[in-house]
This record gives sequence, structure tokens and C-alpha cells, in this order.
Amino acid sequence: MDDITPGRQGWLHSLTPYLQRAPVGALLLGLSSGAPFAMIASTLTTRLAESGIDKKSVTAFALTFLLYNFKFLWAPMVDRFRIPLLARAVGQRRAWLFLIAACTMAAIIWMGRVDPQADIRLMVLAALVVAFFGATFDIIIDAFRIDSLQPEQLGAGSGMSQYGWRLGSAGAGALALFVAARAGWDVAYAAAALFALPAVAAGLLLGEPVRRAVVDVQDAAQPFLERARTAFVAPLADFARRPNAWLVLLFVIVHKIGDTLANLSLRLLLADLGFEKDAIATYDVIFGLVAFMIGIFIGGIVYARIGMMRSVMLSLLLMGVSNLMFAWLATVGPVNRALALTMGFENFASGMGGVAIVAYLSWLCNLRFTATQFALLSAMASILGRFVQGTTAGALIETLGYVNFYLLTTLLALPGILLFMLLMRREAPAPEGA
Repeated sequence: MDDITPGRQGWLHSLTPYLQRAPVGALLLGLSSGAPFAMIASTLTTRLAESGIDKKSVTAFALTFLLYNFKFLWAPMVDRFRIPLLARAVGQRRAWLFLIAACTMAAIIWMGRVDPQADIRLMVLAALVVAFFGATFDIIIDAFRIDSLQPEQLGAGSGMSQYGWRLGSAGAGALALFVAARAGWDVAYAAAALFALPAVAAGLLLGEPVRRAVVDVQDAAQPFLERARTAFVAPLADFARRPNAWLVLLFVIVHKIGDTLANLSLRLLLADLGFEKDAIATYDVIFGLVAFMIGIFIGGIVYARIGMMRSVMLSLLLMGVSNLMFAWLATVGPVNRALALTMGFENFASGMGGVAIVAYLSWLCNLRFTATQFALLSAMASILGRFVQGTTAGALIETLGYVNFYLLTTLLALPGILLFMLLMRREAPAPEGA
């Protein structure tokens, strides 16, 4: 018994950071952040394909994701503008959190009531509204999480947030599919809208961030032009001065284009192959979630063993191979085991990449401008793939067929791999432990 106790104490000590109030709040915030994205991603693709909308129109909806890429344009307004009365009652951060949570729920419910067959233009508008409020929700959720976490909690809080995002995205998507198969899409979207409530719970649990009051005082003391320069110009100028800045930016822009194209077209493939909603929910959403969580766990071990740069390279290779799995699935057809294997491998690779690549992007950021620079880098990481998806992917699928399309996405992974090989030679060594 005496030999076991120290081990148990070690495990309990390692779990302590994840059980503290702020990291638990980060988990709740992540749950809400992932849900709106799911509603305009795979869930909407399934709904449009089921309604008989042509592939070009379905893939064009990927352009709505561009609002997420440009959310940094209106982030300063969320950061500095105080909502009258509500901010005085609950604080600036919580006022925005509660207001945008309500707006996000209303937008998702409205999109569920729109019939894409009757009015495709109204569905486009509804998707844009959900994307706008979902992106704005992300802005305030990220700000609230960062302000609430103490410096020593950033690691645990960021991990809990990532787990929360995936659970929220998968949970809302699975719930929508199961409910839609039994009660219709309007009820399904209303049920999924409830995923905005965990963020409200986080606001009640954590209270208004104390550190926010200090920032408000400092902002008020700065002249307007200085505040504008600090908010918009300084982070970009700082990044441009770093070694290999443009090579890094080029890598960030191109490294996910193949992966983004493959994943945003997946539900079209599954619908055309004839997979049932329950099979998609089980193997794509739920089984994929388990594989993703395992990928994060293994990715953390690999990261600690071989370091950051080699972990990124391994992740890029696995993500490229996962696109080959989609091509294989297209040749096999509606076989559940093949779907499980494909989604298991793809999500495992994404989980590993989520550890290594997010760590690399974070490492690139100057600590004085972490929020702005990370927002810009994460936006650049997906903007090209989403633009190509929304403008040409449907036509490419119709012209090439699914097998050749996914072979093309595999080839598109090569530029990112080659650029990172060059960066590994040129970049200064990562700090010890990275």
C-alpha cells in the first residue's frame, strides 16, 4: 500500500491544474466555440446534399468560413467597446459573452427554419449570419479565456479549450444528425443551439476577469492614435522583422490547403456513396472524436520525445497520407468498416497535428502580441483552402471524380512539407523542451 500511495499522489498532482476553476471554465468556453462552426460545416453540407443542391452550390458555402478568417478586423471593437448598461451590470467581457451567446443561439435556430430548396439565397444569408456571430463568439471566448487564466494555467487552459472545441463541434454535429433523422432539421438546429450555454455557464463560474480592469485603465490613459497603432500596426511590424518571416508566412498559408479541401468535401463524398445519417454520426463524428483524442495524447508523447520541429514534420506527413485514405474510401464505397478506418486515421493525424502545429504557431508569436499574431497566423492557415473550396472544389469533383480529387489534395500537401524542410534548416533551434 505504501508503494502505491506516492504514485497515486503523483497522478493527482498532475491532474490538479486541469481541475482548477479557470481551466474548467476554458473547457466550457471551448464547448460553445465549436458548435456554430459545426452548424455551417459538415452539418450544413449533409443537409444541402440531402436537399438535392448541386455540388458547386454546396461547396460555395465554404466561403462563409472566410468570416472566421477575417474576424481580427472587428476584434478591436469587441475588445474596447462597452455595451451600455449591461457592461456596468456584469462587466465588459461578460456583457459581450452573454449578448453574443444569445445572438448565436438565435442565428442557429433561424438557419434551421430556412428551407434550402425553397430559398437557397435565404440559406446563404442565414449561414453568413451564423458565421458572423460564431466568429464574434470566438473573439470574446478567446479574450475571456486568456484574461481569466493565470500565466501558470495557460498550458492546462489551452489544452482544455482544445478538447472543449472538439467535443462541442462533434457533439453539436452528432446531436443535429440524430435529431434530424427523427424530428426534422428545424428541431435539430434548435437542439444544437443549446451548445452556446456552456459559455454562459463559464461566465457565471469565473466572473468578470480581474485583469481586464487593469487593461481598461491602461487603454484609457493612451491617446487614441497610440491605441490604434498598438492594436493594428505594431503586431504586424513585429512579425515582419523576425528572421524568415515571409518564408514562415508562405508555409502557414499553404500547409493546410490539401487537408482543408479534403475535409470540407468529405460529407459530399459520404452522401454520394450512400452512407446513412446514423453511420455518419457514429463513425465520422463519434468514432472520429475518440481517434482525435487519442491523437492528441500520442502527439503529446511524441512531441516530448522528438521535439517540436520534427513533430510538425511528422504531422504534415500523416495529414498528407490521410487524404489518400479518402481516395481509398471513394473506391471502396459505403462500407462502414472502411469509413471507420478512414475517419480514425484522419482524426488521429489531426490530433497529432493539433499538438505540434499549434505549438509551432504559438512559438512564432511575440509574447507582447500573442492574441493578435496567433489570430492572424491561424486565419492564414486556412484562408486559401477555404477560398479554393468555395470557388472551384465542386467543379473539380465533377470533372475529376472523387478518387482523382483526393489524389490532388494529397499532392497539394507537398509544398507545405518542402517549405517546412527548408524552415528546419534556416530557423534557429527551438528552445529546450519545445
